[in-house]
Amino acid sequence: MDVRQRSMKPVNQRKGVKAVIVEEPPKASDALLLPLYFTNGVFFTLFFSVVYYLLTRWREKIRNSTPLHVVTLSEIVAILTFVASFIYLLGFFGIGFVQSFTRPSHDDVWGADDEEEDIIIKEDTRSAPCAAAIDCLPLPPKAPKGAPAPIIANPVLLSEEDEEIIKSVVAGTTPSYALESKLGDCHRAAAIRREALQRTTGKSLDGLPLDGFDYQSILGQCCEMPIGYVQIPVGIAGPMLLDGSEYSVPMATTEGCLVASTNRGCKAIYACGGATSVLLKDGMTRAPVVRFGTAKRAADLKFFLENPLNFETLAMVFNRSSRFGRLQSIKCAIAGKNLYMRFCCSTGDAMGMNMVSKGVQNVLDYLQSDFPDMDVIGISGNFCSDKKPAAVNWIEGRGKSVVCEAIIKEEVVRKVLKTNVAALVELNMLKNLTGSAMAGALGGFNAHASNIVSAVYLATGQDPAQNIESSHCITMMEAVNDGKDLHVSVTMPSIEVGTVGGGTQLASQSACLNLLGVKGASKEAPGSNSRQLAKVVAAAVLAGELSLMSAIAAGQLVNSHMKYNRSSKDVSKVSS
Repeated sequence: MDVRQRSMKPVNQRKGVKAVIVEEPPKASDALLLPLYFTNGVFFTLFFSVVYYLLTRWREKIRNSTPLHVVTLSEIVAILTFVASFIYLLGFFGIGFVQSFTRPSHDDVWGADDEEEDIIIKEDTRSAPCAAAIDCLPLPPKAPKGAPAPIIANPVLLSEEDEEIIKSVVAGTTPSYALESKLGDCHRAAAIRREALQRTTGKSLDGLPLDGFDYQSILGQCCEMPIGYVQIPVGIAGPMLLDGSEYSVPMATTEGCLVASTNRGCKAIYACGGATSVLLKDGMTRAPVVRFGTAKRAADLKFFLENPLNFETLAMVFNRSSRFGRLQSIKCAIAGKNLYMRFCCSTGDAMGMNMVSKGVQNVLDYLQSDFPDMDVIGISGNFCSDKKPAAVNWIEGRGKSVVCEAIIKEEVVRKVLKTNVAALVELNMLKNLTGSAMAGALGGFNAHASNIVSAVYLATGQDPAQNIESSHCITMMEAVNDGKDLHVSVTMPSIEVGTVGGGTQLASQSACLNLLGVKGASKEAPGSNSRQLAKVVAAAVLAGELSLMSAIAAGQLVNSHMKYNRSSKDVSKVSS
């Protein structure tokens, strides 16, 4: 019988109720080469023999005034034998004796009374996982008489060593976060942490995958205290023809119709000669906040930082932090006696948050000598601004600033997008421009740029939280060529992406970057891979905007979502 599966055998039935008995799994003692009674007898004999021998020797030493700490070889052997036999006997008898007082009885667990038993369960909780260990979950409610009793399953066989570690994590004696360093095995640490969590919460994690993931690759970099991983399907939109090259754009999403819609936009753009993109700016920002005793002193530092004569020195100090980090500009803002300094620098193929932060710290340390009364409140004062909608990013840009455009022929608008140019232009003006203005939007003058940005970010290992400012986008549509064709563009001032570091190193995300031809750092032109990725993101947004706006203009939005993302069943005809 497979030790991972416990067979169920029927037992005598009482009062029409089926009872089952769960066979006990093999114990560690079953693996002994000698009979159990013989092994126990040997260790009992050794234990009492060496105790008698040591007591006799110590009595002789006392009589002869010999120091007790002076031992012979035979006495050392006797002491080691005593320790070994004591450990064996304690492990074999002591643990079970203590558990016999702490383990709940079957009557308490299953609600059986003294007159009848509905189920007999033999359970060894020393080797059972959470789903089978009675002492690791809240006790189930007592079952009414005559109801079939629940059956405890044991899908996973844990080693005794793992079981002890799990119990120590549950008890709080071993910190969950320290399992990787303690065990030296990241997968095993995740499995033990997962089991301990199930026992602590009483909740099953059966649907969360554990195996098939390289937990070593995320250690100290991507995620702490992992217990599994989440599966997100990846679809492909394309080919996207951008600047004369074709790209298949990976999109990780659980929203039906999104990939299909973006793919339709790619088809329309491809049929008209492709899209063109321009990188307007490339610079990551970090803005520390410092405080002085007076506003005048804060202004003195502002003038010092913005003086062109000081920039070369400050850049040299800043650039010491990295081979690729190069200071581009410093812009300051004052609020009373508080000064916010927005540093902007190039970061190569990395997204660059850590890189720019290290450079800023170098400058702050340097300024401390000339401004000893400067009190550094925080390395980030939100004037950056990271992972928050902010006008400073919309106006000044952050990361990569990209504009992408295409001209869609009248015939393609009619045959592929199923609408017309005039309808698209009018809808864009009233929805993306006027409607967003009525809503007080900040950088949200688009139909659904965030949808595409998030999907590409998840597929390529970007920071999904930076979707907030990366989705700043204004979509423009205009009739050209005597009103026959459509000029469509997206302007995105703060696309924050990288092709090295963070989640880009993971196998799945790395494969998606490789599909786009931008995996890792560019050796020929540092920074070119991340810049190209930003252009691909903008082009995908362009395709997504074009297709969704066409679906809305043609009245296809609801029907397409019913087909790809929702059930078509008429719920009014479904009986309750």
